Amino acid sequence: MATWIAFLRAINLGPTRKFPMSAVVAATEAAGGTDIATHLATGNVRLSSTKRSAAAVAKALAAAYAADRGFDVPVVVFRASEVAEIARRGRELEDEHQPKGKHYVTLFPEPPSPAAARAIESLDLPGDRCVVAGRAAYALLGGDIHDSKLLRSREFRALGEGTARTLAVLEAVARKWAE
Repeated sequence: MATWIAFLRAINLGPTRKFPMSAVVAATEAAGGTDIATHLATGNVRLSSTKRSAAAVAKALAAAYAADRGFDVPVVVFRASEVAEIARRGRELEDEHQPKGKHYVTLFPEPPSPAAARAIESLDLPGDRCVVAGRAAYALLGGDIHDSKLLRSREFRALGEGTARTLAVLEAVARKWAE
């Protein structure tokens, strides 16, 4: 049985998208997950599953979450070892580039296209830089998320729909569940 880490998108935002962690656990069990744990109320879930692919786990979770909540909950799933590698690479990039602002990592269900990755990586924005590696896009910002031209760019949107976490959250999840 494999250990997976699921990242839920757009929950607990405003009054209509509430999904308490106790309900996340129950819905994850309904999807066939076992050995379930959550981290923060932003939708970070560890589970074990007999399913053999991230896509199969994500599909089962998304169906169970929609059935429980009555709204779609996009889910991005990785093996625990992949999350550890994403966090490790994020730390390398942060140490190398020393961003003056925040460092966000957007996680995608599928890797962005090579053309989209090249486009975002070649943007020349003072203080902001993005590196795409596999299913992760590392946004090293010169300031705050709300001021970022990078995150509002058409090149960033072209990467696809994902879910973002700070590097600090990914490192905490990796320490807790992947090491």
